[in-house]
Amino acid sequence: MTLFLGMMAYSQVTVGLRTNALINTSSASWENFKGAVNTAVDSKGDNATGFNVGLAFKVDLPASGWFVMPEVYYTSFKNTVETTGDVELEAKSNRIDVPVLVGHNFLLGKLAAFVGPVASYNLSKDNTFGDFKENGTKEFTVGYQFGAQATLSKFVVNARYEGAFSKDSRKFINAGAGVAGSETEIRYDNRPSMFILGIGYNFK
Repeated sequence: MTLFLGMMAYSQVTVGLRTNALINTSSASWENFKGAVNTAVDSKGDNATGFNVGLAFKVDLPASGWFVMPEVYYTSFKNTVETTGDVELEAKSNRIDVPVLVGHNFLLGKLAAFVGPVASYNLSKDNTFGDFKENGTKEFTVGYQFGAQATLSKFVVNARYEGAFSKDSRKFINAGAGVAGSETEIRYDNRPSMFILGIGYNFK
């Protein structure tokens, strides 16, 4: 512990603002598994390009080339599908993401590669779409990221890939006006993965 605190005391800490475009590369599955034929769905849906914005804290460990980079982001993306009843359902993901990345500097810190886990807390609540109500959104998931970044003066360009260890599974339920046996349920299953491209500015 004393050694760790000593290393941190001599470490160089950089704080920066980051904003990224998210290209959802996962293949979602929408399936009508209970209910009327006129709401039948069997589709991958449509991924919308998302975004995130946040802060990065890069801690360069002394005389090693290695660094630790915890970050925090607000992230938003979604997948949509339209039922044959002309109701558009959206699997929204509005999250707080906290990647904790470990990496190595190259070319005097101008280039760097990194990898690490990312914890996500889903802010999306149960939403309604026409007569459908969303149910079963996971609040907390864990994934991973790896990528690289280039630094020019105070500006940073980065590219990374994000994958997930668990599925995002949800149900969209239409109670059928309260008539017994007339319920409709549409299931959304996805293991989200994204290609992330972004820019940033280091304040320090």
